[in-house]
Amino acid sequence: MKLGISSYTYPWAIGLPDVTHNHPLKPVQLLEKAQELGVGIVQFGPNMPLDQLPEPELRDVVKHADSWKIDLELGMVGIDPGHLRHQMQFAKRIGAILLETTPERPGGNIPMWGEIANSIRPIMEEWAKGDIGLAIDNSRISPLELNSLLESIRSPKLGAALDTANPLALAQGWQISVRVLAHRTLSVHIKDFVTQPAPHGMGFCIKGCPAGKGLLSIAWLVESFAALRVEPSVILESWTPEQKSLEETIALEDEWAIEGVDYLRRFIPD
Repeated sequence: MKLGISSYTYPWAIGLPDVTHNHPLKPVQLLEKAQELGVGIVQFGPNMPLDQLPEPELRDVVKHADSWKIDLELGMVGIDPGHLRHQMQFAKRIGAILLETTPERPGGNIPMWGEIANSIRPIMEEWAKGDIGLAIDNSRISPLELNSLLESIRSPKLGAALDTANPLALAQGWQISVRVLAHRTLSVHIKDFVTQPAPHGMGFCIKGCPAGKGLLSIAWLVESFAALRVEPSVILESWTPEQKSLEETIALEDEWAIEGVDYLRRFIPD
């Protein structure tokens, strides 16, 4: 397994739909953070799309990644075959090793797994001999459905992007995703979390926390993949809570990244 970070390790520093600031984190600065943390993978998600950069800035990103020996991964949203094909070609152009997609239609609706499979199958046939993996994010689709999708195509280059926190919205335990999808996983997104009872006692809230401080058992997670001899990339992400000011929030985000990488190094020395 190889440890990395992503643009979702620092979502506040990059900017959210309702949060903008004068000095958002830039792609090269994200690479700089990876180098400072001593990790070898950076995943650029939909909140920092590299294919929309001006050409000189894109060349600078690729140059720094090569110089610092950082592997690039890309994230996107959607299953449109034309868009998938474009993103795969772009990934090949910049030397990325993985493309990850969240299977959504425009507007946020989730297609059935059969529709997703029909969109992806011709892409995998075209790229069967390539070096780029395609990972389907488990955030919006149940592990059983995602596993059925992957089994129906059976390509060594196709697998799951297994997020440890987002599937909580599917009313299932995160460990179910690991048990069902571990053998087909290409990338793991580590987001630790805690649960807190609502003040009135009805329901509960899920909040992010630094890796190693919440309910996520990193040791069990790593051992589960080791038992299957599967070595996905491991990407640290964060649900950092908003603080009194944007500057304080970004500072906390940075602290959690440093603390999280330090903790994960106990289990993933590379």
